[in-house]
Amino acid sequence: MKFVHSGKVKDVYELDDKNLLFHFTDRVSAYDVPMITDIKGKGEILCKFAEFWFNCLDSRNHMVRLDAKDKMVVRKLKMIPLECVVRGYLYGSLYERYTTSRNIADLGPNLKIGSMLGEPIFDPTTKSKIHDLPISEDQILAKKILTNHELRYVKDMSIRLYKQMSKISNNAGFIMADVKFEFGKDPTTSEIILADSLGPDEFRMWTIDSYKVGEEQVSYDKQYLRDWLTKVGFRDRIKQASEDGKKPIPPELPSDVINELLKRYSFVYEKISKI
Repeated sequence: MKFVHSGKVKDVYELDDKNLLFHFTDRVSAYDVPMITDIKGKGEILCKFAEFWFNCLDSRNHMVRLDAKDKMVVRKLKMIPLECVVRGYLYGSLYERYTTSRNIADLGPNLKIGSMLGEPIFDPTTKSKIHDLPISEDQILAKKILTNHELRYVKDMSIRLYKQMSKISNNAGFIMADVKFEFGKDPTTSEIILADSLGPDEFRMWTIDSYKVGEEQVSYDKQYLRDWLTKVGFRDRIKQASEDGKKPIPPELPSDVINELLKRYSFVYEKISKI
């Protein structure tokens, strides 16, 4: 088994000429900064969640099998260098962009944070080890990342899968506000198939009972960690450091934050996987 690379939360190994091994580690990152504190047990939850979604979604994917509680064998693909984000609610970076540019995505005027959008929107970003940035469909075509046909396919697939995941989540008492998909091409057929992972690191999840338009939402995903980092001033340090082309050293995560994050990941998995 040959080591390939370490991502923000996964280690990747080459098993043979057709398959890779994903090790879902207990690492966590936020605002594109890896934390120095692990969340023990997080990798196992993310691996199980990825297996659940790959098994229940109506889409071909790269999963072959689980190899251990936190390891998954997947097929090698030629990955498309995009994060295919679908948003059903005005939140996170979309809300920040909306408040500084009223014409963004033609969402309409005077929307409050947490508002449900009329229809889910495709809001892709670049895929970077440093910082992912929004990218328009025109830019995707101009950079020849995808052909016009491939872009339509990926966009339609992303929105369709988001709607399917939203329905499953709703049935379990949750709202899936947004989700990030990644796709790759089969090296033999060039077919575009679902890849990477799907879990609380890739989506934003709220409970239906706690949801309130115009307010910060109670999140059962990585947003809980982002909110804590903002509260202690780390996000401001990130913005300041980015102006100098640097990344700040993240704070140690206290035990109560670690325990609460793991508790929320476990809660949403247990509820949704039983549907």
